[in-house]
Amino acid sequence: MAAFRGGLEGVVVAETSLSDVDGAAGRLVVRGHEVETLAAHAGFEAVCGLLLEGALPDAAGRARISADLGAARAEAFEGLAALGGALEAEDGMDALRAALAHLREAESRAATRARLLGAVAVYAAAWARKRSGAAPLAPDPSLSHAADLLRMTRGVLPSAGAARALDAYLVTVAEHGMSASTFAARVVASTRSDLVSALTAAVGALKGPLHGGAPGPVLDMLDAIGEPERAEAWLEAELAAGRRIMGLGHRVYRVRDPRAAVLEAAVERLAAEGTPSRYLALARAVERAALGALARRHPERRLETNVEFYTAVVLDAVGLERASFTPTFAVGRTAGWLAHAEEQLASGRIIRPEQRYVGPRPAAPRACA
Repeated sequence: MAAFRGGLEGVVVAETSLSDVDGAAGRLVVRGHEVETLAAHAGFEAVCGLLLEGALPDAAGRARISADLGAARAEAFEGLAALGGALEAEDGMDALRAALAHLREAESRAATRARLLGAVAVYAAAWARKRSGAAPLAPDPSLSHAADLLRMTRGVLPSAGAARALDAYLVTVAEHGMSASTFAARVVASTRSDLVSALTAAVGALKGPLHGGAPGPVLDMLDAIGEPERAEAWLEAELAAGRRIMGLGHRVYRVRDPRAAVLEAAVERLAAEGTPSRYLALARAVERAALGALARRHPERRLETNVEFYTAVVLDAVGLERASFTPTFAVGRTAGWLAHAEEQLASGRIIRPEQRYVGPRPAAPRACA
């Protein structure tokens, strides 16, 4: 009988060329490139090329990918009427899941990728607009994916700095190893199902609060603390009550999540360009106090800042409502989900792990007289 590992922890389920998450060193490498370098120099369109085509595109390749995504956003917007009430859902992830289920494969794998990348951005923005009582806004295919997502959501053309900050966020979350949602996409793809089904399964997994639901509660925590000088007492009270501190700790990382540093720097840069964050100073004070409190309570176990802590700060700084945080995560992670699904389609067997039965056994049959 195979050994049981709860949550498949420590079990290798795939060989991949997409990313390496080194939890001990606090390092994320995407197809040979450090995530910090990609966020600073590549841009989301280039990272889509890296993940889905195998290498960072040149200038002509980036222009092609940008045009393909712009056309896909326009196509998705034209199809909104066919979604019925899918985007009326109260929860943004319910809306994404229902809307994606309406899509069909395109005529080619490349067209299907673009269709899905464009659709997730349009659906996330349209849901946010509907939630606020406004009509969905048609995309502008000439803009970058990040800039158009902000424009479609907020109704105004974003500043160059805000677009760059959101672009950095999309890059940092585009790919991150075998997360629950990525595994869900690979399981579906391993059955030789289609990319639409794989992506819909991934969105369903991301909806779970243990996976994609923490950035909004980080802001709730910062609101509750209010002032830097209140951080230590508030955090100690939460820990004494046995409650979790949002944005701290990660299943893989034993040091600070490298993506947290990228996003903290993005907020700092945005402030230097004239759009200060209302949360950055408080977030830094709370981070210091929380790490100190956790170290005192759990000296045997390091809990460090994860990506969600500064995700909340950067997404608020660019003007997104906290209800849109997880759908916005999906916009970026779609690139990684698709890359994993395609890798599984190309090389993987059907994923079919074993189970261990611990239920009742039938009574032993009586011997015949």
